[in-house]
Amino acid sequence: MLHGTAVSEGIGLGRVMVLKEYALVHGTHRNADAAAEKTRLLQAVQQFCENTAQQVEMLKNTAGKEDAGILECQIEMAQDPALREEVGALIDSGRSAESALKEICDRYIGFFANSHDELTRLRGEDLRDMRQSLLCLLLGVEGTSPSQAPRGTVLVAHELTPSMMSGVDRDRIVAIVTEAGGRVSHASILARAMGVPTVCGVSGAIGRLREGSFIIVDGTRGDIIITPDQEMIEAYWLKRAEFIDEAKKMEHFRHRKTVSASGQNYQIFCNISMPSGSAGALNSGGEGVGLFRSEYLFMNRRQPPDEEEQTAAYIQTAQGAQGRPTVIRTIDVGGDKEIPSLPQEQEENPFLGLRGIRWCLKHQEIFMTQLRALLRAGVAENTDIRVMFPMVSTIEELREGRELLRKARAQLESQGIPCAPYLPVGAMVETPAAVFLADSLAVESDFLSVGTNDLTGYVMACDRGNSTVSEMYAVFQPAVLRALQFIASCGVKRGVPVSICGEAASDPRLIPLLMSFGIHSFSVSPGAVLGVRSVVSSWANPRADKLAREVLGMQTLEEVMEALERACRES
Repeated sequence: MLHGTAVSEGIGLGRVMVLKEYALVHGTHRNADAAAEKTRLLQAVQQFCENTAQQVEMLKNTAGKEDAGILECQIEMAQDPALREEVGALIDSGRSAESALKEICDRYIGFFANSHDELTRLRGEDLRDMRQSLLCLLLGVEGTSPSQAPRGTVLVAHELTPSMMSGVDRDRIVAIVTEAGGRVSHASILARAMGVPTVCGVSGAIGRLREGSFIIVDGTRGDIIITPDQEMIEAYWLKRAEFIDEAKKMEHFRHRKTVSASGQNYQIFCNISMPSGSAGALNSGGEGVGLFRSEYLFMNRRQPPDEEEQTAAYIQTAQGAQGRPTVIRTIDVGGDKEIPSLPQEQEENPFLGLRGIRWCLKHQEIFMTQLRALLRAGVAENTDIRVMFPMVSTIEELREGRELLRKARAQLESQGIPCAPYLPVGAMVETPAAVFLADSLAVESDFLSVGTNDLTGYVMACDRGNSTVSEMYAVFQPAVLRALQFIASCGVKRGVPVSICGEAASDPRLIPLLMSFGIHSFSVSPGAVLGVRSVVSSWANPRADKLAREVLGMQTLEEVMEALERACRES
């Protein structure tokens, strides 16, 4: 048996097809002049954009419109004038188009890959995928594709890219196994959207899984069974049928209200990163957008989007949600989330430096452009836009952000530009300072949202990317749970809604505690909506209160985990 990271739930039984990638050999110089090389590059970019547009349409049918946008962004990368200019400069020095393209792309890939920020690393994956496709076109090499795989295939590869995933046919591919990658890679996101059981990070998979051999892939547990006997095969066929049946039952919750077993109402919103994602949020059963990461609009480009472009993006996002609540988080950069189109200083300790609202308040020209765009979008028909400031640590930051929003409105009104007379403003609670100030923040906010990922790291003073301390990084730590309970109690006391976003919001072990704390709003990935709604419906509030009292009295992570896992088994 092999084991890896479970990234897409389900069970697949089938025969191995190894998808091999070959190194692309390219020369440093060519016997053609620079103009000819630039023409070759331009033709390759044009062909790449046409090919990728076709792949995007294929992905829309299998993974949905928002997730297809993962591949669409590669077209923008390939057409980036700054990238073309840098590659062109190397070609002018005598380099071939292939060599120049690879050197410039590799420089940026290394820059992105060194980041601990997931979104930044994903940009590196996209760039690497684009580079490989362009090199194939320049060299006349046919890229690897799973599109011709026979039915009942388990696809095995070192790593799958978004462009390769566009060729995955769910009627043919029953599971995917890769040696590299993890839960947050774009290929894994696409695998989940397609519903293909997938296990990543399986060391030595290509060498140990023979072409044509029959294997079982458990995408829920991360197991790969290499030589199953007949009894095991039959048992896993049964498990597969049960999983499919359970998934069908989940459909019952798609477009229903979120109500606990004792009749209390809750709301489940979605986290998105692209304007097109709001429509997918509703299709997944979400009740609106709880977090739109606006910094996505600033990535993969050399200059930040202007006011007109941002206004159009925010209108698209809000109207895609069909007038339902759409919470747009203002630019959240800093830490190790580096965005080339935005000015960012080198800092000795960036996680304790210029992050979130701090960065926005220092770069007010860029911030004001965003605030003006939000106000203009807020007056559009069928929109319900709410503004959220990230990484708030002081009352002064919240007040200054609100004052700049007021100034932006005054500017628009003086220019005769239609804008929203008011946009609800919320603060993200992600730092210990914000926890202790939650009562005061609630007085001056229309809503609060808890970013559990950063909050856990700051409360526990540990980096989840550091393997030596990552075991301490857990939202179930008694200190973190008490912080969540205190934040929620401040919201209840002041009559201000508090939502939870981040991975923890969809964890079935945490949900009953959040219900008891007074949280009535969850913001999760679109794929998690039905599961959260199902968990909420299975818990009566008195029972959740009893569990919360028990857990809040515990002193260790081990005690908490045992109690919560026992409660989940019994629910």
